[in-house]
Amino acid sequence: MKKVIFLFVSAFIIFYNPMIGSGKQEQNSEYKVIPDESIRLRILAHSNSEKDQELKREIRDRVNAEITTWVNDLNSISSARELIESRLGEIEKIVEQTLAEKNINQTFDLEFGDVQFPTKVYGGKVYPGGIYEALLITIGDGKGDNWWCVLFPPLCFLDFSNGTTVADDEEKDEHLEENQEVKENEKKVEVQFFLITWFDSIIGWVKNLF
Repeated sequence: MKKVIFLFVSAFIIFYNPMIGSGKQEQNSEYKVIPDESIRLRILAHSNSEKDQELKREIRDRVNAEITTWVNDLNSISSARELIESRLGEIEKIVEQTLAEKNINQTFDLEFGDVQFPTKVYGGKVYPGGIYEALLITIGDGKGDNWWCVLFPPLCFLDFSNGTTVADDEEKDEHLEENQEVKENEKKVEVQFFLITWFDSIIGWVKNLF
């Protein structure tokens, strides 16, 4: 009797533990740690219209791709800061060229220094809001959804096959992400409860055999 129960317990543990471990591994792989010494890029769209958001993404990709080539081989934040400051004119030209190509008559503003960032929830990780060193590009009124990533060290990896970035998911509403995380946790709890109930029923069935 004890041997039979022991076998069922062992089988349950072997089956149950990998599920828990895989969940933790998946959660931990969804976010990146931002170093204390870093320079961010933040872009504010004019509005949330599809046209303005598309313009924001286009400027984002071009500016990010250019600056990444500048700082990719640098080892210190001071070197990255000095280089970016000295080439702000080139960034302005990138934005101007993008607006001209799309025949959009829109003002924009560049700011490099201390920039206010909102708190962001992404992949189960909370990125605290506050003042961070950053390059801020404000398009028009800057009232649309914002996008940000880390320029140095480079953590904004561009996918040139489709013109998007890995950080696209950060544009989703924080509350939607939190709700999704809650739903995922609820599903995990339901699965765990089912396994425990199933295990109890098996134990009861085994006991009735003796």
